[in-house]
Amino acid sequence: MPVPIGNTLGIFADNIVRRKSILPLSVKSITHWSNDFSLPYGGSTILYTGQMYQLIPFINSMSHQLGKFEDSWITRFFGMGRFFNKMVNLTKFMAFPSRNEKVAYNQPIRNVVNCLHKAGVEFGYLYEHDYYSGALAYDEGLDEAFEKHAKFVYKVWKDHHVETLITIDPHSTNIVRSIYPQFIKGFDIEVKNYMEILAENPPPVVQPLHETVTIHDPCLYARSEHILEQPRTLLRTIGIDVQEAELSGALANCCGGPLESLFPKKSTLIAKKRADQLFDCASTIITSCPICMANLKRVIPATHSVHDISEYFVQAYCPDCL
Repeated sequence: MPVPIGNTLGIFADNIVRRKSILPLSVKSITHWSNDFSLPYGGSTILYTGQMYQLIPFINSMSHQLGKFEDSWITRFFGMGRFFNKMVNLTKFMAFPSRNEKVAYNQPIRNVVNCLHKAGVEFGYLYEHDYYSGALAYDEGLDEAFEKHAKFVYKVWKDHHVETLITIDPHSTNIVRSIYPQFIKGFDIEVKNYMEILAENPPPVVQPLHETVTIHDPCLYARSEHILEQPRTLLRTIGIDVQEAELSGALANCCGGPLESLFPKKSTLIAKKRADQLFDCASTIITSCPICMANLKRVIPATHSVHDISEYFVQAYCPDCL
């Protein structure tokens, strides 16, 4: 049997309503990246991670486990699992990422903070109140659970007098900038992605880079939020030769996510197809989405690589931060 969609989505919905995330994380897991910074608590402008980078190691681990269960007799018991999950968070027993993977996915957040500081941008952070956006709940059609969660998160921002959010990934950017206003009457918080901010006021290039890469555009940046030229301009300014795949920009193919939570095998096939298209241009792929990075990394050969775009920005703008 395939992974039971109804019960799996039910567990996600129960988690986001009861525990404020589809895959609840500890405060330490959410905020550990910030340990070496002295970001002020709150303020009118805050960095909003939406927990996306922090969640990926746990989603990867859980998807790996679900992949084992796909077409297995064990899927018959997912209904029982949902029942017990309402009382005890069972998803934590499905996700065991390594420390190295957690560190690796925290690094892009640190890169973004360092680059914004180099650009002279002032902002705070809400630490334990840096809640998940609800992106996957919306993507999977869990509208009732999503609406409750969105209103809860918005109230947290208003209670902290937040006026501007700086987002760092396409899913959180799209959800809070384009989707929250559809569910929250009078939504009045400005949402700016960090690449839009850097493109408007780029830091001085300290260390020019000389590398040829191909860029993978996340679907939501390319087709919903129109963040296409900013990453390319920033990359070229720091010396990167950007090669375009045949299907790029608004025509870019999907990486296979976020299907990995429900259809692990299908997600892998889609990711492999996209990786092959990109590697026709260069052996190095740059992307700006943690889900895209995770899915493409699963299928690449050892001779190729996938990197978060922030790695290149931080090398060029503040190599002393590494």
